Amino acid sequence: MTFHLDQLLTVTFTLFAVIDIVGSIPLLISLKDKMGAIRSIQATLVSGALMILFLYAGQPFLSILGLDVRSFAVGGSVVIFLLGLEMVLGHEIFKGDSNAQSGTVVPIAFPIIAGSGTLTTIMSLKANFEESYILSGILINLVVVYIVLKSLKFIEHLLGPAGLLAIRKFFGVILLAIAVKIFSTNIAAFGK
Repeated sequence: MTFHLDQLLTVTFTLFAVIDIVGSIPLLISLKDKMGAIRSIQATLVSGALMILFLYAGQPFLSILGLDVRSFAVGGSVVIFLLGLEMVLGHEIFKGDSNAQSGTVVPIAFPIIAGSGTLTTIMSLKANFEESYILSGILINLVVVYIVLKSLKFIEHLLGPAGLLAIRKFFGVILLAIAVKIFSTNIAAFGK
């Protein structure tokens, strides 16, 4: 088997754009403030496990549950919409949970890091790329996710309160737009 760097880079950058960990920084910081702490290693491992599970068993798993990818995407879009609304309006929708362990899994590992968009992208990449490239792309992105999660305090200090507020509102609007797009493209399938 020959190694193609261009294929690895394509898969890695596609996943990086969909996961959008850099764009999620304001949301992650606000969640960290609510929960007191984010378990970086746990969030990385759980989201990684979900991505790898979907790589190898995504379609059959959803079929067993009687779901299709579109239903999964609509459900994830509602959660993303509510998180975006919370960021823009500044009103608390998701109540602060002092248990950092439960908050690390939902909503951080899923749907923020390994959301419906990421999981659907992983399944669609299988049509054009070998699983070894997709797995490598997932692992590279998990390293980036872990570094960002570990550096939240530093990033928060770097931006300052005003910068953080501006970025939080900006990315809140972007999250709302992403949620509406995921919802509208997938809800149409239910009318057929």
